[in-house]
Amino acid sequence: MELTERQKNLIVISAFQAKGDLNNLQDAIEKGLDGNLTVSEVKEVFSQLYAYTGFPRSLNGLEKLQEVLKKRKTKGIKTELGKEPDIVLKDFDSLKEGTKVQMQLTGGEAFNYKFAPAIDYYLKAHLFGDIFARDNLSFVDRELVTVSALSAMEGVMPQLIAHVKGALNIGLKDDEIRAIPSVLKKAVGYLESRRVGLAIASVFGEAQTEEIPVKFNIWPIGNPNTVYAKYFTGNSYLASLANGGGTLPIVNVTFEPGCRNNWHIHHLGGQILICVSGRGWYQEWGKRARELREGAVVDISAEVKHWHGAATDSWFQHIALNVPFEGATSEWLEPVSDEYYKNLE
Repeated sequence: MELTERQKNLIVISAFQAKGDLNNLQDAIEKGLDGNLTVSEVKEVFSQLYAYTGFPRSLNGLEKLQEVLKKRKTKGIKTELGKEPDIVLKDFDSLKEGTKVQMQLTGGEAFNYKFAPAIDYYLKAHLFGDIFARDNLSFVDRELVTVSALSAMEGVMPQLIAHVKGALNIGLKDDEIRAIPSVLKKAVGYLESRRVGLAIASVFGEAQTEEIPVKFNIWPIGNPNTVYAKYFTGNSYLASLANGGGTLPIVNVTFEPGCRNNWHIHHLGGQILICVSGRGWYQEWGKRARELREGAVVDISAEVKHWHGAATDSWFQHIALNVPFEGATSEWLEPVSDEYYKNLE
């Protein structure tokens, strides 16, 4: 079973809200309203997420929603308001109902934070009681929203794993939960996709590859390097940092462990590499390979045959600046063989 477009929109909106990426959030809201989400549902996403991402991000999300609605009204675009949640009855026992919801999420016993009874009460009575009782989003929707938001946050892996389990317990199907990483990778970013992928692997008891170092949150990873993939061994990612009006493109290149590019030559214009994270290698033809770590700078002259990439056991990032020169080109040559590369370590 594939995720619906509506579910994909919930994922993307939640992730951008959690990141505090307001420009992309605004675009995601616009797309969501065009794709089967109602105003009530989008508002409810932000209402729920304040408990996970904080009031500032939720209020910013609501502000962006209002901006989108104003623009749509000006353009004469019809927007479905949707159903507002039913009024909770006066005799509603939020603690009792929230405890039931927690039991559904855990597939057994409710949480019991004896160390901080107030937090235990807030979680049961307010979050899983008062908020989950609002029926303009289903329980499945709410867990999908929560998993997506936590995927966009640093340092919350235990909670992300718990909510992946909760989403499955509450009714999200295995293939639906497994589809979340690809949605995030395509629409939001690689880090978000990888976090939830690691959480899903943990829940299903599958082998996990190395988690991305925290430092990689400083420099954007960007998108898979599909255009130049045929010139790379392993997976790499590109993130444009600046265009310089077309005169000085600046790109951050991320290499997975073991990834490196082919031998190549920059004709006419050279290149400068500034290493920002991880450990890697640089080598010129006929010379010994040079180990690269954070802070290293490589000044590559034009017409020099060379290659660069990650170490076998480390992620690696460098900023690449191509020296502008009229008619400059890059000539891609043979790959760096596995046997030669592994002997560098």
